[in-house]
Amino acid sequence: MKKQGFTLIELMVVIVIMGILAAVAVPKLFGMIAKSKASELGPAAGTFVKLQEAYASENNAVGTWADVGYKGPGEFTNASASKTASFVYTNTAAGNWIATSSVALNDCNSGSTWTVTTAYTSNSGTITTTAGSSSKANCVTPLVPNFCKIATSGDCTTGS
Repeated sequence: MKKQGFTLIELMVVIVIMGILAAVAVPKLFGMIAKSKASELGPAAGTFVKLQEAYASENNAVGTWADVGYKGPGEFTNASASKTASFVYTNTAAGNWIATSSVALNDCNSGSTWTVTTAYTSNSGTITTTAGSSSKANCVTPLVPNFCKIATSGDCTTGS
C-alpha cells in the first residue's frame, strides 16, 4: 500500500522555518516603510538650502519661505507651513526650516524634529547652514543618512 501526504514532523519543520523567516522579514519590512516615509526630508531640506543660497547671493540676507519662494512638500500656496502624511513643515523665522514627524518612524518617536538653519555673514559674503535633529542619533542616521550632509559648518547636532 502506497502512502500519500506529509507526516506531522515534516509539517512542523515547514511551520518552524516559515516562522523564522517571518520573524526576520517583518522588522525589515517595517524598517523599509519608515525609511521610505523619511526619504522626503533630504530633498525638501536641500531645496530650501539652495533657494536660501540663491536669495542670499542677490539680497545679502536670508529670507523667509515666501521671500525665497520655497514651498514645503504638500504645500500648494506660499505659506509658512505645510503638511504631508508623515511630516509637518514650519518656518519660525527667516532662514529656518523645521520638519516635525507626525508618525513614529522606527526608533524616532512621533513629534521628533529635524531643523535646518541658514545664516548670512555680510563680512565674507558667505551663507552657513546648520542641520540638526531632536531625535536620537541611532534613529536619525539609519533613517535619513544624507540629512547631516546638508550642513556646511560643524557637525550635525543631535539631541537625546
